[in-house]
Amino acid sequence: MNKPVIPQSDFSESTLSSKAVYDGGLLHVREAQVRLPDGSEARREYIEHPGAVIIIAELDDGHLVMERQYRYALKTHLIELPAGKIEPGEDMLLTAQRELLEETGYSARTWQHLYTLHPCVGYSNERMEFFLAGGLTPGAAKLDDGEFLDVFILSLADGLALVDAGEITDIKTVAGLLWLERHRRVASK
Repeated sequence: MNKPVIPQSDFSESTLSSKAVYDGGLLHVREAQVRLPDGSEARREYIEHPGAVIIIAELDDGHLVMERQYRYALKTHLIELPAGKIEPGEDMLLTAQRELLEETGYSARTWQHLYTLHPCVGYSNERMEFFLAGGLTPGAAKLDDGEFLDVFILSLADGLALVDAGEITDIKTVAGLLWLERHRRVASK
């Protein structure tokens, strides 16, 4: 396959000033004044996020370890892949290992970093680091204070059916399930 030709124009913006608007425990809202490529100025508001890991935890039989938890911002329960925030200075693989164990009780023998996604490019620097975890061993979950969730096992086919039915709407979970489906399809050829 030939590599596509993608334009490489430089539309970089230079920061003239920047200030904190809000500093929370997870999110930091910033406001910046920038110079645009044409010399004019504009204001930019954005959220700084520490990043997150998402774990596609695959059992030996191909089923997946999933979670169901309440998400306050949406005022509903969501079905999700295990995930968690990267702590300052923490290696993302160690974050993934820690989060899988804390949330589900599972530990994994094999780990593979898959890819990085940026879910909110218009207003946040958040990055999502996806990992595939295999060789799972069950154990006891160690949830954080104030964290409540159900852990359950789901086949990929059932997960994709829930996506199609609009019952899985979490973008990181949709992306992870679609990646796994494509990966399995390509590997079977």
